[in-house]
Amino acid sequence: MNAAIRAAVRQADALNIDVYGVYRGFQGLVEQDWRPLTTRNCANILQRGGTILNTARCEAWHLPAVRTKAAQDLKDAGVDALVVIGGNGSFTGADLLNREHGIPCAGIPGTIDNDLPGTERTLGFDTALNTAVQAIDRIRDTASAHERLFLVEVMGRSSGMIALNTAIACGAEAVLYPESEAQGYEALVDQLKGGWERGKRSSIVVVAEGDSTGGAYQISERLRAEYALDLQVVALGHIQRGGSPTALDRIWGSMWGAESVKRLAAGETSFYLGCQAGVLVSIPFAAIHGPKPNPSKDLAALAGVLAR
Repeated sequence: MNAAIRAAVRQADALNIDVYGVYRGFQGLVEQDWRPLTTRNCANILQRGGTILNTARCEAWHLPAVRTKAAQDLKDAGVDALVVIGGNGSFTGADLLNREHGIPCAGIPGTIDNDLPGTERTLGFDTALNTAVQAIDRIRDTASAHERLFLVEVMGRSSGMIALNTAIACGAEAVLYPESEAQGYEALVDQLKGGWERGKRSSIVVVAEGDSTGGAYQISERLRAEYALDLQVVALGHIQRGGSPTALDRIWGSMWGAESVKRLAAGETSFYLGCQAGVLVSIPFAAIHGPKPNPSKDLAALAGVLAR
C-alpha cells in the first residue's frame, strides 16, 4: 500500500495537484483526520509493509447521515476526489460516497486474499504468498529430518487463493481450503495414506483458516485420535500480513497509484483498477458486488498430481 500512496502523491505532484493523506481510512474521513502529503513525506516508504496512513474499521460509515457529513466536510475542504486502497468493504464505501454525493473515487485493490472481482492481482497477495512459502520451506527441513507430518495453517477465512498457491509453490502433499470441491477430511486421509504407501516419511499439509473442516488444529486432533500420528501444527497467522513487500507488489502498487490519479484528473469518477491477463484495467465500482473469483480448478488438479 505504501508503494501506491507514494506513486499517487508523486503523480499528483507532477500534475500540480495537492494531496491530503486520510489517516485510518473512513474513520479518518468521519473525524476529518487528514493532513497534506508531499513527495518528501513519501520518501523511503516503498520498502515498508503496512501503510503509513494506518487503517481502522468504521461502523459509522454504514449510516447515511455520517456519509453526508463526511462528504460535506470534503467539499468544504476543497477536496475534489478520493483514492481508496482496500477490498470489498472499502470499495463499497467509496461507491456509496460517489453515488450519493458525487465525489469522484478511484479504488486500488489491496487485500492479501486476492479475491476481488475483475482483477487477477491485489496488493499484498504476492508478499503474503512468498512469506508463507519461505516459512514452509523452513518447516520442510524439520519435517524431513524428523519424518513428521506438519499441518500449516495460512490465512484465508473465505478464500483459498493463498492456500492453493502456497501448496503448489512449496510442494505440499495436500491442501484444504473453503472453495475446494474435492478435498475434505476423508480425502485428506486417503491422500496421506497414499503417500505413506509410496514410501513418504514426511508430509506438509496446507490448510486455509476458513476451511470447512475447522482449521489445522481441529484436523490435528482428529488425526491424533484416529491414527496416533506424530504431527505438528504451525499457524502462520499475521506474519503473512507484514514484512517488506515483494517487487511485484511494489511495481503494481506504483502503477495503480499513479494511474488512479491520472484517471481522476482526466474526469473518470467511479472505478477501481485491476489486472487482467497482465494488463492494467479499469473496472466500474458496481462490479465489486459480482461473484468473487475462486482458486483455479486447473491449479487444484495440478496440486494433486504434484503431491504424488
